[in-house]
Amino acid sequence: MSLAAGCHPTIDRWRADVTVRLALAGNPNVGKSSLFNWLTGMGVATANYPGKTVEVALATTQFKGQEIGIMDLPGTYALGSTSEDQWVARQALLDARPDAVVAVVDATRLERNLYLPLQLLDMGMPLVIALNLVDEAWRSGVRIDHGRLGRLLGVPVVPTVAVRGQGLDRLMEVALEEARRGGGVSMPRYGRDVEEAVASLADLLVKSGAPLPWELPARAVAILLLEDDEGALGWAASAAGGDEIVAHARAASAEIAGRHDEPAPIRIARERHGLAGDVASRVKSQVRTPSRGQDRFWRWTTAPATGYPLLGLVLVALFAGLFYVGDALSTLLTGGWETYVSPWIRLGVLGVLGEGVTGRSLLWGVDAGVNAALAVGIPYILVFYLMLAVLEDTGYLNAVAFLTDPFMHRLGLHGRAVIPLVAGAGCNVPAIMATRVLATTRERILASTLVCLVPCSARTAVIAGAVSKYVGWEAAVGVYLIVAALGWGAGWGLNRLLPGRSTGLVMEMFPFRAPCLRTMLKRTWHRFAGFVRVAMPVVLAGSLVLGIIYETGLVWAFTAPLAPLVEGWLGLPAVAGLTLIFAVLRKELALQLLITLAVAHYGASAGDITAFMDRGQIFTYALVNTLYIPCIATIAVLAREIGWKRGLAVSGFTIALALLAGGVARRLIAF
Repeated sequence: MSLAAGCHPTIDRWRADVTVRLALAGNPNVGKSSLFNWLTGMGVATANYPGKTVEVALATTQFKGQEIGIMDLPGTYALGSTSEDQWVARQALLDARPDAVVAVVDATRLERNLYLPLQLLDMGMPLVIALNLVDEAWRSGVRIDHGRLGRLLGVPVVPTVAVRGQGLDRLMEVALEEARRGGGVSMPRYGRDVEEAVASLADLLVKSGAPLPWELPARAVAILLLEDDEGALGWAASAAGGDEIVAHARAASAEIAGRHDEPAPIRIARERHGLAGDVASRVKSQVRTPSRGQDRFWRWTTAPATGYPLLGLVLVALFAGLFYVGDALSTLLTGGWETYVSPWIRLGVLGVLGEGVTGRSLLWGVDAGVNAALAVGIPYILVFYLMLAVLEDTGYLNAVAFLTDPFMHRLGLHGRAVIPLVAGAGCNVPAIMATRVLATTRERILASTLVCLVPCSARTAVIAGAVSKYVGWEAAVGVYLIVAALGWGAGWGLNRLLPGRSTGLVMEMFPFRAPCLRTMLKRTWHRFAGFVRVAMPVVLAGSLVLGIIYETGLVWAFTAPLAPLVEGWLGLPAVAGLTLIFAVLRKELALQLLITLAVAHYGASAGDITAFMDRGQIFTYALVNTLYIPCIATIAVLAREIGWKRGLAVSGFTIALALLAGGVARRLIAF
């Protein structure tokens, strides 16, 4: 752990570009992201720490003629080293040393949300509190005296409704005033024995004359030492007079533990929670009886007897919307491209390069590649992101996480892992990126593996276009059931093979809320733009490579080496094996590529898939295509998120599982 501020290159550049630096802190569900997006819009950069996958978002914005830097810390309930998001949030604060921190707290859950602001004050951070969701608190009959809250904590408090932009101008004004003031902060006070230990240790730190880590006040360093903070203890061990400092901290911690029969870090955390509860009770009042409708609906969605049927209906509605709306959008986009754009591209490319291999190969990338993205990638992903935003903004995904937590623990995960698994039904690329909500690398490896086994829209198109059409909807459902069973078995097995254990689910239970259309559209666009930036270059490059392989005839060179595996084990024709190999470049084109190669190999009669494959072969083909690694874009994102070695291991595992399942299915399932 670094002991000097400004040691991260990306954060250093961000600091140099702006004159005033603000950081946003808060738990994942309090509207912090909405506030960040409202203030900054597009143009967000990210900073990663080596060995960490949790990102810090960095942006700049103009406010009243000033260039303001905004840092969005990972959503967390506390700062520490117990999880990756806490470590990254804490280290980014220490590296960036913002001029002020805006702590976003939930007015409906004030007691639990004040812990983080108190911890920030303990670290000596200049603080402004954004009291968010005051509209939801009012609907619940709760009134918060924000003026008194500010006086009790000694910091400015600004009521906000981030999803509508209410109070954000005032928040920025107050934050800039606090940043310019640059003075000391009012630090919380705890029980007498804790305060005596902190004061004694802080005096020793001052007398030692050693430069304090991260330019923190002596009191802040003393609290970190009593909390057994690894970074602070590491600094003390190497500082001048460090042995005396460490010995004093150990003795003070032991004295606190002896008085309260619990370790000093737990005692300090307990007193911080107690102070948060006391402050909240003094500023909060119930002015009217809250509506029972929200609580009743919450019970329906989280009780197994009613929650699972409701979840089933939501999933049916989700996939129905994905298919019908996505299909309509796909038809519109591809029709427009083929009518108004494709002819001109073909005319230009073939006019310059001619009808040879080079021209035809290039068309695979600049024409067919874009058209395929318009047919599958863009419409289905865009629709899925919009529906996911609805589920998030209403709070229903929290209910799903709570409901599925016991089930997910059997797979070594917790309920929050449901979010990337659901997202995987649209596209595995952003779903793997969404595994960042999980706390440990072990959980991200598990979740990423399971995401790769979730049929994305491209693989679903093969199931619908081949199995459902030619074998029957019952067989299509059978593919999904087999994939689900294998996914469950894979998760169960990996949970027992990978070292470590799953963390528990710690999350707040939020009431359901009316979604804000503007916020949903903005979040959908941000996610979609991120997907396009990551996936589209890979898809277009894969299309070009696929075109070169096909147009040069190189594709047929793989027929003989694959024959024992494809024809012998899977019982598929050679052309099917070729598409399984090369569809990794463009998974959404697996079925189209199969027909194209079949026509080239068997003649025009192969335009109907049943002319060269029986029902059992179609089922086997779709099953193998569904199970093995989705596409090259997924492999690239896996490598970025969990490392190349792990990414290739996950890819190899899915390939082996697909081949095993395909061979067994060919021998056991008859049509």
